[in-house]
Amino acid sequence: MLNIDQRQAAPTARITYRAGLARDAADQAEVFYHAVMQGAATHYNLSERRAWANVLPREASAWAARQALYTTLVATCDGRCVGFLELSVSAGRIETLYVWPSLAGRGIGSTLLIHAERLLLEQGQFRAEIEASLMLHERLLRRGFENLGEQWVERSGELLKRYRMVKQLKAIET
Repeated sequence: MLNIDQRQAAPTARITYRAGLARDAADQAEVFYHAVMQGAATHYNLSERRAWANVLPREASAWAARQALYTTLVATCDGRCVGFLELSVSAGRIETLYVWPSLAGRGIGSTLLIHAERLLLEQGQFRAEIEASLMLHERLLRRGFENLGEQWVERSGELLKRYRMVKQLKAIET
């Protein structure tokens, strides 16, 4: 018989951060798709989300090819990618930032941003640019990004609202 005081809590999932690998590509495809279709549901209607999700194939090969174009940072849990950020270091641009919907709001995206900002600074970039969705816009404002104005982007005949944002990066001693 197990004494209630001796029960151990179930181990909590541990999130780790690292550079993206080819084996993450299939998970990236799923994170992207679900972040758009489920995570963005309160900000975009179904036809807008479908158009957005169809921008990239739901295939690992497409995401593996993107890893050759962009520096990819991933958040993993139990060896699986649950969030990622794609970065064009030379341009100082964050190309994408997506987190599995049920894990949103737990700091995974913020931690990916911290790693990206550090990487940009290490490479001599002193600003980060991003085109942010409606769901990311407010969070980026709280993280020190400045809104440079709204944009409308066409995806499969749908117009999607987003914001062009920039953050001045400052090196700090640790």
